[in-house]
Amino acid sequence: MPTLKKFSIAGGAGNLEGIAHLPDVSPRAIAVVAHPLPTMGGTMENKVVTTLAKTFSELGFAALRFNFRGVGNSAGEFDSGNSEVDDVLAIARYAQEEFGTLPLILSGFSFGGYVQARAAQHLHPHPERLVLIAPAVGRFAMPPVRHDTVLVHGELDEVVPLSEVMDWARPQHLPIVVLPEAGHFFHGRLNQLKQIVLHAFNGVPI
Repeated sequence: MPTLKKFSIAGGAGNLEGIAHLPDVSPRAIAVVAHPLPTMGGTMENKVVTTLAKTFSELGFAALRFNFRGVGNSAGEFDSGNSEVDDVLAIARYAQEEFGTLPLILSGFSFGGYVQARAAQHLHPHPERLVLIAPAVGRFAMPPVRHDTVLVHGELDEVVPLSEVMDWARPQHLPIVVLPEAGHFFHGRLNQLKQIVLHAFNGVPI
């Protein structure tokens, strides 16, 4: 069974709190998981976020979920995704100090997906993979992402319409997994979401 380890690190606006899901074996990669919009109640306890972290730990990754600045016990204030990029970079640095320079996967749900897409542009070397679940396209200025990004969206997403995500993905020729009849929060569909992520990484050398 994976081990849960709470951590607190220094971020740009003060301490950032998080939880690491650690596999039974030495981790073969690091996954940093970002939560949805704080102003709408998003935290690292979100069910999509915890599902992602558990799934990554099952794959043998050290999976870290955390609260952005101004959320829970993380210091600072909401900054519309700008300074939140720095939060991701701080978590990634901490993870690499703790577990070594392992391949890095950035994953995010909704607002968290937007932040991770931006954070990926600041990391050198770039992350091994991006996993974006219902990214907040249209609500924020999503940058382009690499062609092997894992992109999952619900057909009936009531927060971020599928058409907006398609309009963003199409010019990039970006594959997208659409879950039929699923809404933004994937109620009742979390196991399917887990299987999609497992399938994306199983058998893939990291």
